[in-house]
Amino acid sequence: MPQSSNDPRPAGWFNRFAVRASRTVGSPYAFTVALATIVLWLISGPYFRWSNAWQLVVNSITNIVTYLVVFIIQNSQNRDSEAISLKLNELIASSQTASNELINVEDLSDSRIDELFRRYERIRKERERRKK
Repeated sequence: MPQSSNDPRPAGWFNRFAVRASRTVGSPYAFTVALATIVLWLISGPYFRWSNAWQLVVNSITNIVTYLVVFIIQNSQNRDSEAISLKLNELIASSQTASNELINVEDLSDSRIDELFRRYERIRKERERRKK
């Protein structure tokens, strides 16, 4: 089913999954489950005589979970950054006095961004000087 332009849900199976997963992983419930898992693992230590296999289990599980969650977090950050950029672009475009050269500034080269930063830093310093 095609998605309408006003539909707030993310398109694509991975985006839908990543949004749900990032909300779940970032919840107090998920933290409680993770903490309980570690506590249970620690309590089970004496039963397994603190063996290498006992240590390997938690190390493997935490490495795998961390590896997968990194991609979910990156997807969430990318979506958030794009949404903020779009909102800022809309504000710039709607303002009569704003400079349109800052629309999609994130796509400029590093040297051009540094140049703009220095320019706006000079403007800020000039305004501070005038206030004195």
